[in-house]
Amino acid sequence: MPKQDVTRLFDRGIVVLSLDTEQLWGYFDHMSEARFEAQYPDALEAHEKLLARLCAARISATWFVVGGMTLPGTQGPRDGRLAGLPAGWVAGIPEGCETTAPLWYRQSFIGRLRDSRPRQEIGLHAGLTHFIWTDARATREVVRWELAEGVKALLNSSIQPRSFSFSRDQEAHYDLLPAHGIRCFRGRTPVFASQLGPTIPGALLRVVDELMRAGPPPVWPRETLPGLWNLPSSLFLYPIGPARTSLLPIRSRIQRFNRGIEAAARCRGIFHFCLHPENLAESPQGFSLFDELLERLDRARSNGDVEVLTVGEAVSRAQYAFARPAPHSDIASTSLAGRCN
Repeated sequence: MPKQDVTRLFDRGIVVLSLDTEQLWGYFDHMSEARFEAQYPDALEAHEKLLARLCAARISATWFVVGGMTLPGTQGPRDGRLAGLPAGWVAGIPEGCETTAPLWYRQSFIGRLRDSRPRQEIGLHAGLTHFIWTDARATREVVRWELAEGVKALLNSSIQPRSFSFSRDQEAHYDLLPAHGIRCFRGRTPVFASQLGPTIPGALLRVVDELMRAGPPPVWPRETLPGLWNLPSSLFLYPIGPARTSLLPIRSRIQRFNRGIEAAARCRGIFHFCLHPENLAESPQGFSLFDELLERLDRARSNGDVEVLTVGEAVSRAQYAFARPAPHSDIASTSLAGRCN
């Protein structure tokens, strides 16, 4: 791939919003339905509110959707679409439909999301069931089944997923993605706390970053395999439940969001901000927080400091930029992330 000066990839900063849209699929392996509803009251309404706010602000985001949400229903563990997955994993998936199990099946919402204006990009999150690709049971054939059935579920809802996010950021089997029509994925945040993953040291470092209001790194897409691009995250919304906000006030989330926008504008890079819709249902202040984030983003966009793109649009922009004749530079495209401080 040609070498590029990072400051010449884009004409100005870019902000990308991506949302892991999973409902109970993302929690059922460690949380009961009752506990989910207690921790995330009105989670279903949170999706509707989030979509309405994005449309009102004329912002297109990338919604990474678990394929199971698009199904009209399943027969639970007996369903043929789950046949290639470990029995212990699918045992917790209930038989039902949107009427009887709305925390699992949301075909009507996915339809509204697909048809909304401005257009919202819909990618695939994990596959059909939010199976963890690094799980001890994750053989190549199991992962292939999870991915193929997830793509098929979205296709049956007239959605062709081209972008992808891994469940819990556990990356593996990259080569399966292009074979199923995926051309870009969201990679891990290029900071040490994220590289440590869901460990105690990683959790402690994330607390430190939040306490220090650490500026999120601007990121740039890079080609991982021929035809497969990685757009890393810059920052995930830190939880806003009572236990977290007693130590870390909600204002810290706003300050770090601002710093992410400023860094993207200064470096002409990408601020890739991520969250789960359920995050906003954790606190009565969730949507006032999100409204303030959107207000600050809109101000930066109106001032011409940044533009807002989806994951797919940002990757396409980078592909076009890399295809242009490269200026005299010795900065390699594979080491762009984190260069600008």
